Amino acid sequence: MFNHNRGLWGYSGLAEDGEPLTIMSHGIGGPSAAIVLEELCDLGLQRAIRIGSCGALSEALDLGQLICADRLIAADGTSKALIGEEPLVPDQQMTALLAAQADHYGPVVSADLFYERGSERIEGWKRSGAIAVEMEAAALLAVARLRSIHLAVLLMVSDQSAGAGARLEGVALERATERLGRAAVAALLASG
Repeated sequence: MFNHNRGLWGYSGLAEDGEPLTIMSHGIGGPSAAIVLEELCDLGLQRAIRIGSCGALSEALDLGQLICADRLIAADGTSKALIGEEPLVPDQQMTALLAAQADHYGPVVSADLFYERGSERIEGWKRSGAIAVEMEAAALLAVARLRSIHLAVLLMVSDQSAGAGARLEGVALERATERLGRAAVAALLASG
């Protein structure tokens, strides 16, 4: 462990190929995630994969499955404050590597609320093609664009819907989280 400032834990060491690897938590929401990524960029970060959880918007998604985001739909304030309404597309090379390991591939929406009240926004996201919702990736992609780094997004379905429904727990959560991390490390190693 090299960091635990602000309650955000960070670990650094060597990956299987002997190259440096850092795993850093960024807290909940775009503002916190953006701060952490900015500071990692100041330390020399050039490639990153945002891994984390998401809520399903598509009935085709099952708990524990992995989703590779091919684009982000910004419904958050942080990404819009950073770059306006510009499209948010993850790094294509790393996205292709992640997609090969994911169960699903498609657009994901980033929002500011975990417990989304009312279905109007959720239904709008579904109509726009989003298959899942999470809270940090759009902000991270905005910072990545501003800092000229490569960033991709891989998510694990932890909730059946936006902050509601059945949740992944216990051993199933541990197994899915391990699969998520291994897929991200493999993609980082392959994108070298």
